[in-house]
Amino acid sequence: MLEVCCCSGVLGGSPPSSRTAGVSSPGVSPSRPSKRRIGRARAQPRAPPRDERRAAEDVIHALRSADGPAEALERFRSAARRPRVAHTTASCNYMLDLMRDHGRVGDMAEVFDVMQRQIVKANVGTFAAIFGGLGVEGGLRSAPVALPVMKEAGIVLSTYTYNGLVYFLVKSGFDREALEVYKVMMVDGVVPSVRTYSVLMVAFGKRRDVETVLWLLREMEAHGVKPNVYSYTICIRVLGQAKRFDEAYRILAKMENEGCKPDVITHTVLIQVLCDAGRISDAKDVFWKMKKSDQKPDRVTYITLLDKFGDSGESQSVMEIWNAMKADGYNDNVVAYTAVIDALCQVGRVFEALEMFDEMKQKGIVPEQYSYNSLISGFLKADRFGDALELFKYMDIHGPKPNGYTHVLFINYYGKSGESIKAIQRYELMKSKGIVPDVVAGNAVLFGLAKSGRLGMAKRVFHELKAMGVSPDTITYTMMIKCCSKASKFDEAVKIFYDMIENNCVPDVLAVNSLIDTLYKAGRGDEAWRIFYQLKEMNLEPTDGTYNTLLAGLGREGKVKEVMHLLEEMYHSNYPPNLITYNTILDCLCKNGAVNDALDMLYSMTTKGCIPDLSSYNTVIYGLVKEERYNEAFSIFCQMKKVLIPDYATLCTILPSFVKIGLMKEALHIIKEYFLQPGSKTDRSSCHSLMEGILKKAGTEKSIEFAEIIASSGITLDDFFLCPLIKHLCKQKKALEAHELVKKFKSFGVSLKTGSYNSLICGLVDENLIDIAEGLFAEMKELGCGPDEFTYNLLLDAMGKSMRIEEMLKVQEEMHRKGYESTYVTYNTIISGLVKSRRLEQAINLYYNLMSQGFSPTPCTYGPLLDGLLKAGRIEDAENLFNEMLEYGCKANCTIYNILLNGHRIAGNTEKVCHLFQDMVDQGINPDIKSYTIIIDTLCKAGQLNDGLTYFRQLLVMGLEPDLITYNLLIDGLGKSKRLEEAVSLFNEMQKKGIVPNLYTYNSLILHLGKAGKAAEAGEMYEELLTKGWKPNVFTYNALIRGYSVSGSTDSAYAAYGRMIVGGCLPNSSTYMQLPNQL
Repeated sequence: MLEVCCCSGVLGGSPPSSRTAGVSSPGVSPSRPSKRRIGRARAQPRAPPRDERRAAEDVIHALRSADGPAEALERFRSAARRPRVAHTTASCNYMLDLMRDHGRVGDMAEVFDVMQRQIVKANVGTFAAIFGGLGVEGGLRSAPVALPVMKEAGIVLSTYTYNGLVYFLVKSGFDREALEVYKVMMVDGVVPSVRTYSVLMVAFGKRRDVETVLWLLREMEAHGVKPNVYSYTICIRVLGQAKRFDEAYRILAKMENEGCKPDVITHTVLIQVLCDAGRISDAKDVFWKMKKSDQKPDRVTYITLLDKFGDSGESQSVMEIWNAMKADGYNDNVVAYTAVIDALCQVGRVFEALEMFDEMKQKGIVPEQYSYNSLISGFLKADRFGDALELFKYMDIHGPKPNGYTHVLFINYYGKSGESIKAIQRYELMKSKGIVPDVVAGNAVLFGLAKSGRLGMAKRVFHELKAMGVSPDTITYTMMIKCCSKASKFDEAVKIFYDMIENNCVPDVLAVNSLIDTLYKAGRGDEAWRIFYQLKEMNLEPTDGTYNTLLAGLGREGKVKEVMHLLEEMYHSNYPPNLITYNTILDCLCKNGAVNDALDMLYSMTTKGCIPDLSSYNTVIYGLVKEERYNEAFSIFCQMKKVLIPDYATLCTILPSFVKIGLMKEALHIIKEYFLQPGSKTDRSSCHSLMEGILKKAGTEKSIEFAEIIASSGITLDDFFLCPLIKHLCKQKKALEAHELVKKFKSFGVSLKTGSYNSLICGLVDENLIDIAEGLFAEMKELGCGPDEFTYNLLLDAMGKSMRIEEMLKVQEEMHRKGYESTYVTYNTIISGLVKSRRLEQAINLYYNLMSQGFSPTPCTYGPLLDGLLKAGRIEDAENLFNEMLEYGCKANCTIYNILLNGHRIAGNTEKVCHLFQDMVDQGINPDIKSYTIIIDTLCKAGQLNDGLTYFRQLLVMGLEPDLITYNLLIDGLGKSKRLEEAVSLFNEMQKKGIVPNLYTYNSLILHLGKAGKAAEAGEMYEELLTKGWKPNVFTYNALIRGYSVSGSTDSAYAAYGRMIVGGCLPNSSTYMQLPNQL
């Protein structure tokens, strides 16, 4: 970083001495500058003597008191002629402003000429006044446009002023404009100073614009300006950052040849860029050569090495450098100790770092804030949060007080741990301590918020930073883009990116990559590519991350040709394909039917210098399995095992397919080997997920077979593979099969855990197999497998369903004895059981007792109570309880409304049902199929069939699928209204949708067809129900007999009666009434 005074004189060929206006170390600043204070001494600017200040004030006073611009100009000239009076920047700028305001451009030229002749330092205000006077808008940035206008007006810049203008432009961030001014200088025949070249080289070095920096070096030499050590060092830094080390070493050799000997700074910069590129060994070579030369490493060199070796995880090298540092006597202050503490923390040797911290204190060296911060950082990286917090509290009590960076460490820790709320709380704590957040603190908290997609909070932090005058940097904007992406606010992400450019914050390639990824995920690939093509305009070079993001996007779009074309482009870029690139392409090929190409790529990766990893093999295996090329998949799997250990993803990819096609032996071999691997995922959750994947792919039967083979082979006697099977069977209402399966697994020696028992008991209770569920509960206790809270609640539900209230309450008492408190689930279950057992008053009393004890009811509390009251005909009490529920802040859900709807349906309150349904919609609660079925049933029974059909059409529009009950209600309603064609049409429609008619459906159609005199069609329906496997009941025969009787088909009526008797269906009184002549 350049150290220059805030004036143009620093860059001219004039008075400032090289010692005070020179340049400090070109970027030997450590990667964490806020933690430590290192660097070479910098000269303090000398304050002007008191007499000089007074004289300058007198001149300005005289100018201000003049009567108009003419008199002021005369006084200005007079002062310029007096040898003991010197004009200052302030007096000259005042005159320039005055002349500008009066449109006296010629006089401005005179004033500016005096400035240059007397070597008065110009500043930004000087140029702003001149540009404004000449009518050039846009401020300092308009310098390239203003220069020819200035020349026409007779305002000619000297070498000294040109150099100053270049400096001011660079300082203001207008690097491109500074370069344009440099080119105008050359056209005017003005040769810049070496420092001007240095300023430009540093500016473009920061932009990583290697070619411009090297061009400036060639320009220097071409115009006879001899590069100095600093100029060459800048080039070495920039080339090193671009990993062009051969050229960097050539520059180093050139320095020697040109008689410009590399100094300590040059070597330190070379060490730094080598370390950054991961070339630790080369960095060490440079260091040891320095030790042997007359350019010995200094304190900054050592601290740079400690810092970089720490970042690289080179623990041995850290101690090696520390020992050399001690030998050279550089371990005598807090900076040196902090550097080694930090490096040790970086390589995970926190205990040794703590010892070094104590050693420092024993030597009488007082730790400073950044010393504590280094140790706190180490504790947090080692996940020793308690130690970090203890050290923070020590600082808070004994000093030095924690600073902003201390808080940032904790904010970072929370953010990376996914605890974004704690991160923002720490951020607020920092502010409450009077510490004004800087951009680093803002970025730290934004990182956590971006990770969790908390866009609202992120926006607040972002706007708050700007309001405090903190300028967001590239990282800030990148975090905001990521946060928008996570929150699926893609337009906002694009807006933030362009705001970034508008605010002169130069995007880096990471920000661009983030935006490209965001746009592709939003399905806006065209925009992503537009951003990519703008990279050159931004003077940014695509990285492997950019290419990989684009490849992933193209892969998701299935554009295989474009993927391969982009891969070819990467081969000719500065970023050849890496492992992520190849894995991304393999994924694209395998998902888009190009598995053979994927195989070719897998085999060729090694020849391209990229070794396939587990992800590479897993992807290709997935592709082969997808195409059912199982033998090849197994072959690749076997090849992989020779060089890599299969992981959980491999298992999940290959096992389900092998089980599906019956390769049980191979599947068993794979899982057996996996279980024997150290560090393999064999926990309950992983095995559950694996078995669920097998179930999904191979189906129930083969999954059970495979689980039995695993159990019988003794690989594991845990119930990890059994539990998913129990859940699967119970979900399919096959709890008895699940129970039998459990018995079989017990014979293999597999013991059930609480979770498996709970799943099975739950399934049995759902199917009302209460006795078996109770038996399992007793078995659990006998075998020492302790029931948990969930088990007890299941038993309470079972007792309630079987209306065994006394036993239910005993189970609750046992639950309490075992240390499990009754929860809202427990009480809701008991209330439900009491209602089902017709103990409504007892249930209501329990509810009010609980409410008096501060119980928080849920919809599940109110549901059974409302249902019981409505079925008991206590409509008013039900409505009062519903209102009470709302008053307690318990929001009604769809289930509650369905209970109310059904209660009023039973009571025949059609108007109330319609009102409740509309209220439900108004409250933003989406009715489900049950809600629609209730209102359709109500309307059909009230003779409002058309309204019922309207609701039927509405449910279809809402994306709901009518069920058998809905169709039956409408078919019956249409039949009663003698709209038989519509009824039959609906009957056909339901079958096309895969809904199988039941006996009620057929009975309804037979009845209404028969009543309408369509006995033949009724007979056809009867024959159809027989072919579908339904057994006619007394209602079927009565409807059929009636149909034949109405049609006058006496023989058919008696034939139907005969079938009824032969089929074992006993007639009832209605049967005899339907027969002709009423036998």
